[in-house]
Amino acid sequence: MKFRNLPGTDLVLSEVGFGVWTVATNWWGKIEDADKKALLENAVEKGVNFFDTADTYGDGYGEEILATVLGHKRNDIIIATKFGYDIYDPTPRDGHKERAQKFDKEFVKYACEQSLRRLGTDYIDLYQAHNIKLADLEKDELFETLEQLQFEGKIRYFGVALGPDIGWFEEGEYSMRDRDIHSAQIIYSILEQDPAKDLIKIAEENGVGLLSRVPHASNTLTGEFDHGLPSFDPDDHRAHRKNEWLTEAMRKVDRVRFLVHEDSRTMAQSAIQFVLKQKPIVSVLPNLTNLDELNEYTSALDTPEITDEEQARLDELWAHGFDIAEPEPQFREV
Repeated sequence: MKFRNLPGTDLVLSEVGFGVWTVATNWWGKIEDADKKALLENAVEKGVNFFDTADTYGDGYGEEILATVLGHKRNDIIIATKFGYDIYDPTPRDGHKERAQKFDKEFVKYACEQSLRRLGTDYIDLYQAHNIKLADLEKDELFETLEQLQFEGKIRYFGVALGPDIGWFEEGEYSMRDRDIHSAQIIYSILEQDPAKDLIKIAEENGVGLLSRVPHASNTLTGEFDHGLPSFDPDDHRAHRKNEWLTEAMRKVDRVRFLVHEDSRTMAQSAIQFVLKQKPIVSVLPNLTNLDELNEYTSALDTPEITDEEQARLDELWAHGFDIAEPEPQFREV
């Protein structure tokens, strides 16, 4: 494992982190409880020390599972969690639609206390405003509250997580230029670079560390769909991406297969190396669902780095839409 420092902090994160949502929800396939435990335990054995969760993952389960499985390792791991969605509202959630958000002082303090309780700890290493919108970022009360929680020792550092999907450039730019945050979480991959490319420049200019999720673009860059698109369970997050998007993504993947080095770097590992080539990105958060993925993704750090020549070729492809203007045969569903 390799590590990078989160700028302006004493946090040193593993370059490959663990996004806890895969073991806290059924949104990326169903995982048996024993396998969830094994994944978390083996991640630590592989050198992963950064675990990114949120109070909304499984209505608190994403925090509870860390306490249950890795509570005895608390001093050896870095825990990031998120706040802002009102998971305490009894109104049933409508599918994958966003919940109501709250960022007022009373709610943030309450949410922090509940996260501390579920995590079984007295401090949170990195507390992130979850998918926060510009109107809330512009309120001084939120940051005064976070600074108070920091002063009290309940959180060590704070940042933002941009989302829920790609985009949110205004939120990213404002939070990094006008608010004293330490981290911003973004989506960045070979296939999804906008607005991340601009946010990376802003992060570097302002000394903000980036956390990058979904490096494999809904698993199109892992080889999972090389022989056709599957039918997803209705609960699976990918079921909400239209097959047209997935089909077009696979046409783009065909253009970047030059990244695969036989016996030394797979496509999935290339995708991780692509993200980590950007120095402002401190840790990448691939979606981990089984031990094979854990082994492949963590060992990506031992594979050849993306060369400047490969990067230039990728930049050229990005600039020209991966040269897929002409329609091609559709992938067959399996």
